[in-house]
Amino acid sequence: MKLRRRNNWFSRNYSPLYSGRRYGFQVEAESLSRSNELDEMKEKLDSRKLVMGNMSMHSKVVKEKVKKQEEQLSNDIRSLLVAGTSLSGASKRLQDASRSFAGERGYGRLRTLQRVFRTRQQYMVSQVQLLYPVRIAIGQAPEQELESFNNCSNSGNSAGSKPLDQGALIIAGLHLTVFTKMSFFTDKKEVQRSATALGYVAHVVALIASYLQVPLRYPLRLGGSRSYIRDYAPSIEPSSSDLTSSSSVSANSRPVEFPLFLEGQDSTRAAYAVFLLNKDLEQLLSYIGGRSLGPRHVLANLKELLRTILSPEYIDT
Repeated sequence: MKLRRRNNWFSRNYSPLYSGRRYGFQVEAESLSRSNELDEMKEKLDSRKLVMGNMSMHSKVVKEKVKKQEEQLSNDIRSLLVAGTSLSGASKRLQDASRSFAGERGYGRLRTLQRVFRTRQQYMVSQVQLLYPVRIAIGQAPEQELESFNNCSNSGNSAGSKPLDQGALIIAGLHLTVFTKMSFFTDKKEVQRSATALGYVAHVVALIASYLQVPLRYPLRLGGSRSYIRDYAPSIEPSSSDLTSSSSVSANSRPVEFPLFLEGQDSTRAAYAVFLLNKDLEQLLSYIGGRSLGPRHVLANLKELLRTILSPEYIDT
């Protein structure tokens, strides 16, 4: 009974003070908590501001990059349009050219003109063959064709074919005999006949080259049985003055002439002239798609040249 009264008295006299203090502690705790929350929110806000700043900077960079790419793409589109226009024009011109090429004045006309041109060439070469016929002298036993200079050429047959062996070939009734050496007992008439035959061959080669419009590697200076052939790059030992000059041969350098006859000449120079003449024949054969029979067979190569040009296949090649 006394205890209950004491508690009631304490409640009446001291409870308001205790409640006030407790309330103060609660307000202070809540204030501190809210302050901490505000600090955290401020930190988060600063962090987000930083992120937003970085994102804004990155956005500006990307925007500038996109703008440059748009400009580049715009330029590419303009270039593509220009190229498309050019391509369209070129395609139209190509179609027009194709129609013109396939028309009456196109490829068909070119082939017709080519056949007419080659037929004309055949006719002129046939006239040359009538003037200087190359035949086989059957039943005679003269020496075969003029051989090359003294064993200087061992290349053999360049085309893999054997020369004619039914008899000696003759041009306008004359043989080309071996005259690599001259002596006191050499038949002067035989030497003269061979020189005349070489003059005939040189004339035929010059005529056919002009008909085919082929510049000869070794030009000829015609003079009948006293004809010459020119070499612009002869195999001559250089002198001391040549060694000091440039190694390149000047375009205006004077060619060296070699005689296509033996009388009064060095046999080696004459044989080398025949070798160069045969090289001209090989050049003409190669031009028309023929085959050379080798460096020792001048008349055989000439006969093959005439046969190829006068064949029916020559017109359609």
